[in-house]
Amino acid sequence: MEPVEIIEDGVLLRPWRGTDAEAVYRACQDPDIQYWTTVPCPYRPEHALDFVTEMSETAWAGGTKAPFAVCDPATGELLGSCGLVSIERDGTGEVGFWTAPWARGRGVMVRATRAVARWSFDTLGLRRLIWHAEVGNHASRLVALRAGFRIDGRLRLANPPTRSDADGWIGSLLPGEVPEPGATGPAGPGTLAARRAAVFGRPQPTLFATVEAGELRLRPMEEQDLDAVVETCRDPESIRWTTVPDPYELADAQGFQVYGQDTWARGRAACFVVADPDDTYAGTIALRLSPTDALLADVGFMTAPASRGRGYMPAALVALSAWGFAALGLARIEWKANVGNTASRRVAEKAGFTIEGTARGGVQHRGERVDAWVGALLAGDLV
Repeated sequence: MEPVEIIEDGVLLRPWRGTDAEAVYRACQDPDIQYWTTVPCPYRPEHALDFVTEMSETAWAGGTKAPFAVCDPATGELLGSCGLVSIERDGTGEVGFWTAPWARGRGVMVRATRAVARWSFDTLGLRRLIWHAEVGNHASRLVALRAGFRIDGRLRLANPPTRSDADGWIGSLLPGEVPEPGATGPAGPGTLAARRAAVFGRPQPTLFATVEAGELRLRPMEEQDLDAVVETCRDPESIRWTTVPDPYELADAQGFQVYGQDTWARGRAACFVVADPDDTYAGTIALRLSPTDALLADVGFMTAPASRGRGYMPAALVALSAWGFAALGLARIEWKANVGNTASRRVAEKAGFTIEGTARGGVQHRGERVDAWVGALLAGDLV
């Protein structure tokens, strides 16, 4: 296959040259590129030189890949890498890319990926392109969405070279689905998808709430919290009103910690420990995004026995809700509790939730459907 050059929508895609080695080496020192891609780590000058010469030339000659340097057409500056990392006999190609740190935030890779996709369909005659990335790589996912890919699902044990137990997202793009140059689409800058990619693409934040005793911290669960989680989940009131395993073991707490990390990486939920002014575990609280309504989430919480009655959880619920409205663009946050769980209801009411009624058989509880109180907080309620 003969190497080609493509100029489209303000980017130049051309075959790699030996003179690109220095810029590639500099770009691949970036921690994000080393974490999320398959480049060698540590990345050395000889890796860059091999990539832009022998590997690139072999790929084009064999017709198995189509690697492009992404450049500024006016200055020639290297902006990133984009191309087909595999071309299969069945007419399927896989897109791969990375953006140099100095070129991010300018839509470069979206435009480059669209150009590669158009060339793949129109010139190579491919019938399908696929994209995949490790779960948690929201920057890559956002590029794929903006380039027209449909995110088809989650690939279990995607097996990236550095993390053998990691899962992956997978998406596909067909001829006729590539957006035209300049089109923004549902994942364009300023959209809800872009906003959430920016949130979940970073480490989980620490939130703060003020109570009479001092400042509470809402933070990710740590190993130091596990014994207190076990103790809380073994409490009779916790067992009575929640669906925690009974009996509750250390492995269950460890599993919940992993669940929190995983759902954050997937952009599905934000699970926090509520820590008192001494950074001692005081409870857990979680905001779970609806899979069917982008503007809806529900909240769940549990207070450690020693921390009950101190006003910790209402303050934490207000802080979490405010963050959900401001950072995630939610319009409505729902709360449910088994009818009779007056402690949970008091927390919701103190946090400003309006109790809207009773849902008959509204929740599943230990093998049966039971009635549930339902309440909600709207974005305008905290103004």
